[in-house]
Amino acid sequence: MKKTTKLTAQERDLIALWHGQRLSIRQIAKHLKRSPSSISREIRRNNFEDSRGNKYYVAIHAQAKTQQRKRLARRRRPLKNPAIYGYVIKKLRLGWSPEQIAGRLKRVYGRTMICHETIYAFVYSDHSEAQRLKLWEYLPWKRKKRKRKTGRKVHRGRIPDRVSIHQRPESVNQRKVFGHWEGDSVEGRRIDKDGLHTEVERLSRLTKAQKVIAISSEETNKAQEEIFAPLPPQARRSTTLDNGKENHLHPKLKKRLGMKIYFADPYSSWQRGTNEYHNGLLRRYLPKKTDLTSLTQEELDDIVEEINNRPRKVLNYNTPNEVFESYLNSSGVAIQS
Repeated sequence: MKKTTKLTAQERDLIALWHGQRLSIRQIAKHLKRSPSSISREIRRNNFEDSRGNKYYVAIHAQAKTQQRKRLARRRRPLKNPAIYGYVIKKLRLGWSPEQIAGRLKRVYGRTMICHETIYAFVYSDHSEAQRLKLWEYLPWKRKKRKRKTGRKVHRGRIPDRVSIHQRPESVNQRKVFGHWEGDSVEGRRIDKDGLHTEVERLSRLTKAQKVIAISSEETNKAQEEIFAPLPPQARRSTTLDNGKENHLHPKLKKRLGMKIYFADPYSSWQRGTNEYHNGLLRRYLPKKTDLTSLTQEELDDIVEEINNRPRKVLNYNTPNEVFESYLNSSGVAIQS
């Protein structure tokens, strides 16, 4: 297949000469070894109109119009559709990742509207608008380059009545049953000794977090009850924890709410990967060494709600809130107020 090229300035000179000599479009096309449609389109698009309305084809004018059109095309937004552009910018500012934005658009419209790599390309481009908006600051990790994520290790400890994760049913491991959670602690500044207790439902990826004044067994047990007590039994069947000292009072949770408690192997954070990932989402708002003493539970709830209202690829671009509510409704249960 012959590769086509744009008309050159020399070819436009010849077109103007032969057009002035009254040669037909087909004759000019034959001389230039171009298609008649290309010559016809060139004369129609790049003609010159005088004050009386007479149209002429002038080579130098045609070349100038072509170059101007090319410059304007380069200045156009890479995200050319205004509606898509506005949606992307809005969701980036809400903290959505490019993949979440692209996936949600596909779910809404039933077809691919934009690739997430196109969004990344625009964010990292030298385009004047992207540079002015500093869109990379809205990306989840606020980095100029994407890096591989790693989780933090758990601490070895002796837990009374410890039930190993290896005794957890296979249906839970494969995320086939609703109501099974993974829990962990998120530390604040060491000098303050406070932090958060987080729980993530494995199937829906719904996150819950409770502020604790200390990373201790008493405070952690209190936070767990705050998180799980309002839920119906079908929505709090079990939780999987690490071997930290803050989990020593887990029998109280089991006795109070009837939940099963499993423990991951020491130094095996990947066994609670769902919780580790969502702690990373919280860290986007509350980086390490953040002073959590001034953080209120209401402010923490707002952060968690924003996380739970973002679409996820693993959920077919539904949000954790949507999936969690659908399982509650299908079970015919309601959260206690």
